[in-house]
Amino acid sequence: MSPTPRPEDRFSFGLWTVGWQAADPFGDATRPALDPWEYLGPLAAAGAWGVTFHDDDVVPFGTPEPERRSILRRFADAAREAGLVVEMVTTNTFAHPVFKDGALTANDRGVRRFGLRKLLRNVDLAAELGAQTFVMWGGREGAEYDGSKDAHAAFERYREGVDTLAGYVKEQGYDLRIALEPKPNEPRGDIFLPTVGHALGFIAELEHGDIVGVNPETGHEQMAGLNYTHGLAQALWAGKLFHVDLNGQRSIKYDQDLAFGHGDVLSAFFTVDLLENGFPGGGPTYDGPRHFDYKPSRTEGMPGIWESARANMESYLLARKARAFRADPEVQEAMEQAGVLELSRPTLGDGESTADLLADRSAFEDFAVDGAAQRHLGFVRLNQLAVRHLVG
Repeated sequence: MSPTPRPEDRFSFGLWTVGWQAADPFGDATRPALDPWEYLGPLAAAGAWGVTFHDDDVVPFGTPEPERRSILRRFADAAREAGLVVEMVTTNTFAHPVFKDGALTANDRGVRRFGLRKLLRNVDLAAELGAQTFVMWGGREGAEYDGSKDAHAAFERYREGVDTLAGYVKEQGYDLRIALEPKPNEPRGDIFLPTVGHALGFIAELEHGDIVGVNPETGHEQMAGLNYTHGLAQALWAGKLFHVDLNGQRSIKYDQDLAFGHGDVLSAFFTVDLLENGFPGGGPTYDGPRHFDYKPSRTEGMPGIWESARANMESYLLARKARAFRADPEVQEAMEQAGVLELSRPTLGDGESTADLLADRSAFEDFAVDGAAQRHLGFVRLNQLAVRHLVG
């Protein structure tokens, strides 16, 4: 019997996911477009707790302000009626041709000012709707040709833009955090801040970096051949995991946006293990929404939208077998053999100085190197226990 999503699971979906008409660079749409609010009732019925959106998902680009306000009121009312929380808002700075060279890092200063105004307007909207997170995906912030960008100036302008937004959030007293979403390429040949690590390094240079974190996406890390769970772990360790985008990806190729669990299943298991159980040795934990950023397959009709939405949530709930995995006595014994918990013990003793370490002959001169080299860690056994829990 399939597990049933509950509000406390805090599953949320981007409106652009269920609302995707399935047009791609090689073919026309295979599904009709509905009005934005028409997706909300079925999404809630499928088991979702929250909804997120780009500004242009709800209000067409360039809509006059009175009409814009009317559309947003109707959408907000529909979300309330459906019982959905608007937990995150983001801004589309990639679709319109004006952003063909980026928004915050465009060579054209006028485009940068326009992009910054668009972002500021939607920070206001996020706060108005009670969202906790404002996500920034710089899909056009990048280049195809190295000679086309002054990279130093681009990072300066990127910093200027993000700091302006973060400073504005503080000035207005909004209860809102900004989350940067890394991606290595597509639609640009190379995108600035391509991975979690790049984004964390950038945030360290910000004046208002205390309210800026990351929103890592499964496929964005895996399409670069990286370990998504490790990316989440480093962001958690740094206190910067503000939001997550969960989906499926099969190896290094275009951004597939498969349903969660439909790519690397074992990676999905350990992603859920980290999000639900935290680190084995203790440390910071994630308590935010479980947000899905996927696309219903182009082969699916309208019923397939809701089937695929449920598939994301079901895969996550099935992967909660990670809770039983952690509690399994055999797993605990295997972790002990592998030294997993030993890693949380500091290398230096309490109050031990570098001079003390240098004076300790047991740490080097008398250390039993050959014995340590022969230690059997049993990593394969530990991983196979995870496979057993995952497949039942």
